[in-house]
Amino acid sequence: MEKEEHMVRKDYQLTKDGKKELENELNQLVGQRGAIADKIATARDFGDLKENAEYSAAKDEQSQVETRISDIEAILKHATVIQAGKNTTKVTVGSTVDLKADGKRVSYTIVGSVEADPLEGKISNESPIGSALIGKKVGEKITITTPKGKIEYEITKLS
Repeated sequence: MEKEEHMVRKDYQLTKDGKKELENELNQLVGQRGAIADKIATARDFGDLKENAEYSAAKDEQSQVETRISDIEAILKHATVIQAGKNTTKVTVGSTVDLKADGKRVSYTIVGSVEADPLEGKISNESPIGSALIGKKVGEKITITTPKGKIEYEITKLS
C-alpha cells in the first residue's frame, strides 16, 4: 500500500495566480537543493558532526526545504483551479467582495486556504468571514463574531 492511502487527502482550491505562485516557489526550492547539498558537504569537512553547528544548520535547512517541496507537490496534485470572479450573482471562491460595516468599507477576495493572506485582502473560504460570505448576494447582511464582538457587514459589491 502506498503511504498516501493512509493519509487523509484534502482537496485544495486555488486561483490561477495562486497555482502559478506555488509552481514558482516549488521551482525556486528545487533549485536550492544543490546549494544545500554543497553546504552539507562543506560542513562535513569541519570535523565532528555532533558538535558541528554549520552541519546541523545545513541539515535543518535541507529538512525545511524538502518538507515544503513535499507540501507544495501534494497541494498541486490535489488542487482544483477556480475561475476568479466568474460568478457575479453570489459569493464563491474567487469572488472579490466589497463590504460595509459601521461606516467603514473593506474589500476581500475569497480564496482557498492555501492562498489566504489577510494582509493582502485574501481571506480563506474556511475563515469565519469567508464561510459566512459564501453563497450570499449583494445587499445581504451577515453577522460575524470576532474577538472584539459581533460585527454586521453588508455586501455592497461583488466582482
